[in-house]
Amino acid sequence: MVVREECLPVGYNRQAAVAYAHRWAFARNPLFYDFSDLGGDCTNFISQCLYAGGGVMNLNHNPALAWFYLRPNNRSASWTGVPFLYHFLIHNKGPGPWAIHAPLAQAEAGDVIQLFFNGEDYGHSLFVVEVAGPDPYNIYIATHTYDSDFRPLSSYGYAEARLLHIEGARF
Repeated sequence: MVVREECLPVGYNRQAAVAYAHRWAFARNPLFYDFSDLGGDCTNFISQCLYAGGGVMNLNHNPALAWFYLRPNNRSASWTGVPFLYHFLIHNKGPGPWAIHAPLAQAEAGDVIQLFFNGEDYGHSLFVVEVAGPDPYNIYIATHTYDSDFRPLSSYGYAEARLLHIEGARF
């Protein structure tokens, strides 16, 4: 008989995630590799922020369902890849954070925004640190690769933006 253990909600501490983003927006946490020279560090930074807010990684043996960082060469694609993080957050039913795709008007500090720049896929991840109103002109982000903190979302030139509203985290 196989007993399936349910994942217990542990909550998502938006304040802790945002504090982490402010602390490391213009620096690199030495506990994590800097992927800036390997295609960019934006999603690695976002994953660190999410981890700071939830405290749980997903070490699933199925790579499509995992979200973790142990070492530079022992991490999931979702930890550092824009489309892979989206897939993980939207489909995660196990440990770690999960999200829903929502309109930008529903953004909250601690959420993730991904940008599409007329390419073949979304190519940049941003972390929401403040929302001062219900439109993109009032959303402020932190990110790596092009290090920023309190940068207005409206200062980016993008074709589309998608909001990943973090619903919580599970243990």
